Amino acid sequence: MSRITLSNLAHSYLPNPKGEADFALKEMDHVWEDGGAYALLGASGCGKTTLLNIISGLVRPSQGRVLFGDRDVTDAETTERNIAQVFQFPVVYDTMTVRQNLAFPLRNRGMDAGYIARRVDQIAAMIGMEAILDRKARGLTADAKQKISLGRGMVREDVNAILFDEPLTVIDPHMKWELRTQLKSLHREFGHTMIYVTHDQTEALTFADKVVVMHDGRVVQMGTPEELFETPAHTFVGYFIGSPGMNLLDAQVTGSEAHLQGVSVPLGAAYGPTTGRTQIGIRPEYVTLSDEGLPVTVKRVEDVGRHRIVRAELQGQPLNAILPEGVTVPADGARVTFAAGKINVYADDWRVAPMGG
Repeated sequence: MSRITLSNLAHSYLPNPKGEADFALKEMDHVWEDGGAYALLGASGCGKTTLLNIISGLVRPSQGRVLFGDRDVTDAETTERNIAQVFQFPVVYDTMTVRQNLAFPLRNRGMDAGYIARRVDQIAAMIGMEAILDRKARGLTADAKQKISLGRGMVREDVNAILFDEPLTVIDPHMKWELRTQLKSLHREFGHTMIYVTHDQTEALTFADKVVVMHDGRVVQMGTPEELFETPAHTFVGYFIGSPGMNLLDAQVTGSEAHLQGVSVPLGAAYGPTTGRTQIGIRPEYVTLSDEGLPVTVKRVEDVGRHRIVRAELQGQPLNAILPEGVTVPADGARVTFAAGKINVYADDWRVAPMGG
């Protein structure tokens, strides 16, 4: 297991990049701690897989270094990095049994036969395949084959890191939660450094200790699920995390108040002068109906069982609110208030820290 350091790292697929726009990965410096469970989260094309392939050695970065512990592995082949990688689509040996597939990485390294048998049984139990260990992989369903790939990736205890590239894409939806839980259990038990690429926020937030959110080739925030929800560092994080995402409203900020076309909203903290496009961000969970407050136009109400989502407009800007069941939503004359301590301020998409905080 290793701490992974990305130092001055950037990558372009062009031979002679002219500027930042030519880079699939913008310059970054990050340290991923030994034994951490990380999720790389972002929309398709944001650079997640490129970054994973650089860590694994499948791609050499255009600039910067990759270190495992104190060892510079920037130019090291994948086989020299002592990692396990599980890809989006299953990679199994059809002519081998499930047992032989799981044992292959250990036999390839000359491990003791008794240890191999014990370890294969342990992993088979975790992925729920004890009953079919002696079946050939040929003819198994796609999700069963992907479980074999997951098991083979996890069977080695001596790896520096286990890298998962959207491994649950072909898994039956009913099994995804179970497998995520098993991966989390494996991490707690053995403490491998794990990096999990996904575009699914639920997968990321339930798997990882820290989520690395990427947007347009840049890491815009690395934090715990709570940090991403409460204090998104970038408007993309606010939009991407949550369902619905954070409300973003154009405003002018003066001290401890925001002004929306002449209407004042208390912020709960004081801010210095901002430059560029200024917005306030408030989660739908922290918007409540009130007899007094900001007038909104209700467009529709969506009942999702546990709560209702109110889709509204505030001074021509969309606004969502999540309300508990049983709350009456007036068709006309609705007003809302914001929880002052839950409002974030953004200038040109980046969060502005309050004064003294």
